[in-house]
Amino acid sequence: MEATLSRPTLAISNKKLWTGRVLTGLAVLFLTFDGVIKLLQSPEVIKGSEQLGYPISSMVPIGLLLLACVAIYLVPRTAVLGAVLLTGYLGGAIASHVRVGDPLLTHVLFPTYVAALIWGGLYLRVSRVRRLLAAATAARA
Repeated sequence: MEATLSRPTLAISNKKLWTGRVLTGLAVLFLTFDGVIKLLQSPEVIKGSEQLGYPISSMVPIGLLLLACVAIYLVPRTAVLGAVLLTGYLGGAIASHVRVGDPLLTHVLFPTYVAALIWGGLYLRVSRVRRLLAAATAARA
């Protein structure tokens, strides 16, 4: 008789799966909107980029970068990489708001709220993320 290795499945309820999908959808909708308005260089984007000290010419490359990261996040095989890339992108947004002295709860921490949607949605949707966190937690115990 051959021994088989079994991985814990860390099954999740349908309700939690759909919650993960909704969290992911909210983050993706917001980030896609943000990327598109950067590409279109709307008046709000021009004003915001000037307030943050970015040249207007940088908005199209930043918008393209953001949309590429969102696309990577949306592909199931690369979702974790996409979440990591988006976290880095959002970290830059936090740094930009800190640098100009924007309000903490509404501007500085807003990218953190979006990152929480990204990672919360990923955790609830992707079993390998749950397994990784369970293994890391077990290793610390």
